[in-house]
Amino acid sequence: MSRLTYIIRASFLGVGLLLSACATVDPEVSTQGVSDPREAENRQMHAFNKDVDRVLFSPVADGYGMIVPKPVRNSVSRFADHLSLPNDVMNNLLQADIGGAMHNTFRFAVNTIVGLGGFFDPATAMGVQRADTDFGETLHKWGAPEGNYVELPLFGPSTTRDTVGLVVDLVTDPVTVALEAPERYLGTGAYVLNKLGNRYDYDATIDSLLYESADSYAQARSIYIQNRRFDLGITSGDAYADPYLEP
Repeated sequence: MSRLTYIIRASFLGVGLLLSACATVDPEVSTQGVSDPREAENRQMHAFNKDVDRVLFSPVADGYGMIVPKPVRNSVSRFADHLSLPNDVMNNLLQADIGGAMHNTFRFAVNTIVGLGGFFDPATAMGVQRADTDFGETLHKWGAPEGNYVELPLFGPSTTRDTVGLVVDLVTDPVTVALEAPERYLGTGAYVLNKLGNRYDYDATIDSLLYESADSYAQARSIYIQNRRFDLGITSGDAYADPYLEP
């Protein structure tokens, strides 16, 4: 099987999984317009994710932030962003967004050549910002419903649609598909380091959400759903600030 055929089959498998999963959505089981029929199980996963953060992720992020200088962490974050651009281009094309695909391709070319492989970001200085997208948004463009709210292990808040999108993005990532080991793991390593850097930089905000709010599960769910819908152009309702993004 060619790599292109593998990508296409994986994408349509994701659509099939989504449609079958969304058939189980119970519109009566919802909180603030969010379908969450498995709230008990989701809360257990949320508690597990908090334990992982408290015991492992937060301490490692503190060590990473204290040892690695800010300019180096910023370069790693830019590199992680750079390596995710081919996946954006693929989803731009699947969404029939030719302008977005050309925009992201140009950004990738500039930062690859002038930005020394993506460690620097001259494209942004030129006004070429990243047009961020993913397969979850592609499914939304195709008309797939949001589905139920899901708390994923380690990845955190999601929905049925975005969970399928995440799986497809991971499986069909052009960088992972095109490169051989060990180079194919560059993107994963950069992604993890970028998340550690974000955890360190926004430590106080994230701790406030996870450990100081009256109901961190409900707040995290509300923040995720409202921001995700806003990102997809569904502007009804209030939008909340994502604690993982720079204020």
